[in-house]
Amino acid sequence: MARSVPTIPAALRLLQFGDSMFPVGAFAFSNGLEMAVQAGVVRDRAELAEFVRTVTHVAATGDGVALLHGHRGAVAGDLDRIRRADEAVHLRKLSEEARTMTLRMGRKLAEAAGQVAGDSMLDKRFRDAEPDGVPVTYPVALGALFAGLGLGEEEAFAVHQYGVAATLLSAALRLMRIGHLDTQAILYEVNGTAAEEYQRAAVADLDDMAAFAPMVDVLAAAHVHAHVRMFMN
Repeated sequence: MARSVPTIPAALRLLQFGDSMFPVGAFAFSNGLEMAVQAGVVRDRAELAEFVRTVTHVAATGDGVALLHGHRGAVAGDLDRIRRADEAVHLRKLSEEARTMTLRMGRKLAEAAGQVAGDSMLDKRFRDAEPDGVPVTYPVALGALFAGLGLGEEEAFAVHQYGVAATLLSAALRLMRIGHLDTQAILYEVNGTAAEEYQRAAVADLDDMAAFAPMVDVLAAAHVHAHVRMFMN
């Protein structure tokens, strides 16, 4: 089936809520890169590119699956499906910093979206989060928000993957000797994998969510005890 071309308002909403400058606090996190640089795991452009590819792949097979279920739950008006997706994300965050990142950014996105876009399934889910004990997570909030904006799940998935890579590469500019054009080249390369990652995530259930990256988890655990930190994770 041919996909329709986004209208101008839809395209502008995609740009607005997908902007790395949208105030959800992404700038405060490095997605594990800070400790990877300190530990000598990432030392140059080639190793940075490999690290970005790894982290974005993990994001697609884990959070990306939950994002799609959150989007589909919002389209169907099914708050329980959105809640289950949030719970699946929360239970799979092994490190304290990973949980902090997804919960803080999820809350900020829900709060900002409520003020900017008004009432939506995300707003309802956010109001229910405290009573039901399952916090809002960033990927699921993003999926639910895009459904409310009339944007498709592919667009939501693409924005999520772009955000993960952009967060890493923005941090790299502050942590490493690397230039803007090098980070843009890495971003261009990684963006080319997003469609394939979506195809795999689109047919996955919440039980299929997987985020196997032991080195990233070890680095995140070590970062909690680091004496000098520029980023929260």
